[in-house]
Amino acid sequence: QVQLVESGGGLVQAGGSLRLSCAASGGTFSRYVIDWFRQAPGKEREFVAGISESDGNPYYADSVKGRFTISRDNAKNTVYLRMNSLKPEDTAIYACAARPTYGSAYDYWGQGTQVTVSS
Repeated sequence: QVQLVESGGGLVQAGGSLRLSCAASGGTFSRYVIDWFRQAPGKEREFVAGISESDGNPYYADSVKGRFTISRDNAKNTVYLRMNSLKPEDTAIYACAARPTYGSAYDYWGQGTQVTVSS
């Protein structure tokens, strides 16, 4: 059983930066693909960024490409999401999720962390 805990959210002005963390415990973290999602009030949950379990290959939604960077430190069982040039439309609850491989269902989800970007 893997537990995922997000942290690092908060209130930031437009143009600012935040770094989110997704810390895992209770399992073999390095075996999982980790994806970040976000959900704004009244909107569908959307994919933000992900990183492979083995070679750390990152991939991004078009809406955040060039502004967000995902990375992982398997020694610390943590995935990071560095968010730069934040916009008010980035305001959402951000959550991480773990799955064994690309295309498989997600086995574990975190509770999420709130990110609010003021204009």
